[in-house]
Amino acid sequence: MSTAPDRRPTPETDARRTLGAAGEELAATHLSRLGYAVVERNHRTRWGEIDIIAHAPGMLVFVEVKTRRASARAGSPFDAVHPRKQAQVRRMAAAWLAQVRDRPRAEDLRFDVIGVTVDRAGCLLALDHREGVF
Repeated sequence: MSTAPDRRPTPETDARRTLGAAGEELAATHLSRLGYAVVERNHRTRWGEIDIIAHAPGMLVFVEVKTRRASARAGSPFDAVHPRKQAQVRRMAAAWLAQVRDRPRAEDLRFDVIGVTVDRAGCLLALDHREGVF
């Protein structure tokens, strides 16, 4: 008899993944409209997953995307980017820089957060892009 945890997705985790993927798509579109080249999405490292890596002239940007449904209890998407999460994103960025040799060269790095808020139907209500948050 196996004691390994059951890792099958539940309806709740599937809904969370779907919401997160929709927010990341909106964020990637937003960055492209601003002239950034999206270099990579959902890059896995041993510390987690980098949502979006983008490039603008002279700048490599690591983007954490937080998506919320509009409700009084959801809180701000930015509440989830606490110091521990920031340190995790920095570790993931360092791993990506060490692993990926064929990448755009940039003089500077930046860590942005994009907060996406959607309604119950999944329609965009707000997108807040904060540059250089940490």
